[in-house]
Amino acid sequence: MPLLSPHNHQPLIQRKQSFGSLEMVNMELDKQLDLQQPFGVDYGKLENGLVYYVKCNPKPRKRASLALAVKVGSILEEEYERGVAHIVEHLAFSATKKYTNHNIVKFLESIGAEFGPCQNAVTSFDETIYKLLIPIDKPELLSEAIQVLAEFSSEIRLSKDDLEKERGAVMEEYRDNRNANGRILDAYWTLMMEGSKYADRSPIGLENVIKTVSSQTLKKFYQKWYHLCNMAVIAVGDFSDTKSVIELIKTHFGHKYSALDPPSIPHFKVPSHEDPRFSYFVEPEASGCAVMISNKMQVDELKTMKDYREMLVKSMFRIALNRRLFRISRRKDPPYFSCSVASYVLVRDLKAYIMSSSCKEKGTLEALESMLIEVARVRLHGFSEREISVVRDLLMSSIESAYLERDQIESTSLRYEYSQHFTHNKPIIGIEYEAQLQKSILPDILASEVSKFAEKLWTSCSCVIQIVEPQAFASVDDMKNIVMKINKLENERSISPWDDEQIPEEIVSLKPNIGNIVQQREHENIGATELILSNGMHVCYKCTDFFNDQVLFTGFSYGGLSELPENKYFSSSMGSTIAEEIGMYGHRPSVLMDMLAGKRVDVDVEVRSYKRSFYGDCSPFYLETAFQLVYQLFTTEVTPDDEVIKRVMQVKEETILARERDPYTSFSNRAREINYGNSYFFRPFGISDLQKVDPLKACEYFNTCFKDPSTFTVVIVGKINPTVTVPLILKYLGGIGKPPEPIFHFNCDRIKSLPFKFPKSMTREVVCSPMIEAQCMVRICFPIELKHGTMEEEIHYTGFLAKLLETKLLQLLRFKHGQIYSASVSEFIHGDLPCLTGDIGGDIQIDFSCDPKISLKLVDMALNEILRLQEEGPADQDVETILEIEQRAHENGLQENYYWLNLILGSYQSRIYSGDIGTSFKILDETRSKVRKSLTSLTMQLALRRIMPCNNPHTVVILMPQTSWFKRIKSFSQWTLHGIDMKILVSEPHIYLMPSFKDFSSHCWFHSFSSQFEEIFKEILEGKKNCTQNASSKLINVKK
Repeated sequence: MPLLSPHNHQPLIQRKQSFGSLEMVNMELDKQLDLQQPFGVDYGKLENGLVYYVKCNPKPRKRASLALAVKVGSILEEEYERGVAHIVEHLAFSATKKYTNHNIVKFLESIGAEFGPCQNAVTSFDETIYKLLIPIDKPELLSEAIQVLAEFSSEIRLSKDDLEKERGAVMEEYRDNRNANGRILDAYWTLMMEGSKYADRSPIGLENVIKTVSSQTLKKFYQKWYHLCNMAVIAVGDFSDTKSVIELIKTHFGHKYSALDPPSIPHFKVPSHEDPRFSYFVEPEASGCAVMISNKMQVDELKTMKDYREMLVKSMFRIALNRRLFRISRRKDPPYFSCSVASYVLVRDLKAYIMSSSCKEKGTLEALESMLIEVARVRLHGFSEREISVVRDLLMSSIESAYLERDQIESTSLRYEYSQHFTHNKPIIGIEYEAQLQKSILPDILASEVSKFAEKLWTSCSCVIQIVEPQAFASVDDMKNIVMKINKLENERSISPWDDEQIPEEIVSLKPNIGNIVQQREHENIGATELILSNGMHVCYKCTDFFNDQVLFTGFSYGGLSELPENKYFSSSMGSTIAEEIGMYGHRPSVLMDMLAGKRVDVDVEVRSYKRSFYGDCSPFYLETAFQLVYQLFTTEVTPDDEVIKRVMQVKEETILARERDPYTSFSNRAREINYGNSYFFRPFGISDLQKVDPLKACEYFNTCFKDPSTFTVVIVGKINPTVTVPLILKYLGGIGKPPEPIFHFNCDRIKSLPFKFPKSMTREVVCSPMIEAQCMVRICFPIELKHGTMEEEIHYTGFLAKLLETKLLQLLRFKHGQIYSASVSEFIHGDLPCLTGDIGGDIQIDFSCDPKISLKLVDMALNEILRLQEEGPADQDVETILEIEQRAHENGLQENYYWLNLILGSYQSRIYSGDIGTSFKILDETRSKVRKSLTSLTMQLALRRIMPCNNPHTVVILMPQTSWFKRIKSFSQWTLHGIDMKILVSEPHIYLMPSFKDFSSHCWFHSFSSQFEEIFKEILEGKKNCTQNASSKLINVKK
């Protein structure tokens, strides 16, 4: 008998029965649902009209999720105000009556509540939501956070200076949306909303308004619409009681009063239409060819049980149709690569069912025809009872999971639910009652009832059809002809019924030989048990109660793509993709989909440079199914299938072509080449590389990746009962046969490193790419080297440095100068394998987008800020802020299965691991504490000098819109204070311009110059007469 972990757990079968024992509801279809009083939350209204929702919720512990929901969005703007609602939201965090100079942001960061794009506020067509997620372990924090929301309600300053500082940030957010996807969505939205004010009230607004609107216009809009009767405060958190929170709301909001007669919020209708609307949109930068079919309809009103039943019917229709669409995408010569239908609430009272597909170039008409045929097929022949039985199982499984975790819902999820109740009148009846309703209703819904919903998806039912292609291969007339053709086929009943597949009952056909435990160890400091199985596999499991319906696991083994020579690399790197489509678990994906219906199981694999891994997420009730899939992964021999290979290669080719159309591709490719070298490991996969792929070799490589269990370590974390789980481990993981000869038997210190080659001199390069609308991206990269003896400490220091730099650059470029929307600073340890022997290189990467005209100036400012931090060190408050953010993230993580899974994996994969996971975990935890305690302004300054020394080379790569050479050269006038060395490379269709700094006051950024180019630019920048002709001849000579 195996040794078992001493943990005591309530048997899973009891929790399973808790859902099974739910009482059925007496189905009176006309019975009214209680819609006015949201279930399970203290709900009320102050005398001044402010609504409040307050809920005690323990997840996460010692945290509160707050919001101010305002029924004011872009739909209320006049033409000259387009974008004003969004700008007001931005300026709320800049200054209020009490908080100035972005002190709200500083307050949030000081308590460990991070501030970032879309994290703290969002403006939509019909509402603006301000959101805070704060710690409440100190009593005063909740009070101050509620006071911040109160300031937003009536005290936003909206001064001229505030506006001027924020224009650049708003403009950059606008620019971020002006890419291919933004243009496609704008065109589609305008067509869908034609005839309504919604058609031209995008929340981001108009460029001209953003650049020129006055603070007075903002104040008028704010004063006109921001009234307490249009607002709700939402507070969900780990409170001791709700009464004290309600008193805080009254304290901060109760004395405020709205205008005596505030204007009512107008309602804007979107007209329906019988004639379908068509759009053939040619987008040269499109990421692929796509087809979208939308049917608009009114949002469901949930007033009675009958309404709830109809909502379930619509959900079943959507799921059943999606399963058909997925099967079609896996056929021989499919009409599309992927296709699905989803329901979206567009605006307050309008939703749409949108079917979208991606397909091959010149294949959009075929895709459109197939999509229309499938809906027509349902109208003519309906779904089968077997199909609806599968869907019923899926929905029952989903509501069961929600019921089991009803007491473990995240506060942010409840906050969203309450905001939807306030802004969209979405009813809240409680998970318990919903579980009863679905358990009572679902068994009685018939296939014929589900199929009838297809009648609402005629092209005469407010239908909008859009095709997107990078080049024009068809026309709107072609689209109309397709619609008429399908209507004719349907009228003639010339569409055949659906041909269903036969589904095997068992995932595992050959039962495994059960393994046994060779060794067992308890690691009390982790709360985990470690097993060594008879086939050599190591398994470590940790039982938690964070979520009642979640188990996570990851298995990894060393050895991956870095070991491969170039002649094997391209085939092998496609192995996982090909195996997934063929069926790496012994069954085709379309078949496996039905075999897993109703089972909450998801398993996948990954083959990376240094490791191979499988990972999964499942319900504890279906852990056996998950382990069966892992067993199948190791015992299935994947062999090439010509039909599948053709489809995979076609999808890959379309992906490559789409990537090449993206203006950012040339930028990211060039940055990667500069920073890491031109090895085949780092080059983007091209068409010529695709032609080198041998499907047989790809399958052979994949089969060897998951063959030898003795090299794998598996970590399992979640709601597991060892008395149930350990036998399953022995049966399916222990039952994987060990091959006679070792495969991929790598010691972690013998793994071949990737050939990273960071440049040995400072590099500045501007990548000029053709683009429809001007976009600019900046990437600054610093090489780092972590020493073997202090590796773990340096990894922590590097993480803190990245957060410090991100915070300081945001303060400088966003809040002080208002020229960017966001910035990210990330650290990357080369190879993602800290356990390699010897020192390890890596890099710290800074990314931000901005106005192309000031990009070089912002680069200079960023580099000078880093230099200042090296010379002066950060302020004590800066250090306290990043420590607080890290600590709060750590506290939240300790309540999550994912966090523990990664902690344990990190302990195995750390270079200090020497066979005892408990010891390495302890050392890593102590190292984190040691670094935190040592962190001061001085130690951060020293770490910055040590890890990012100023005399180390760094790179700057900037994406710019391609313009004429002389226009581009003249734009570098902003760098004249520092001098310029410009090297020009032409690589069609992109131009590479490489400038360098010459700032003697910042000697560590100094770079040598080319006297020829310096003379040329001097003439151009000084505006000498006839300089263009002179400079042109000199440039020609230089090129020669």
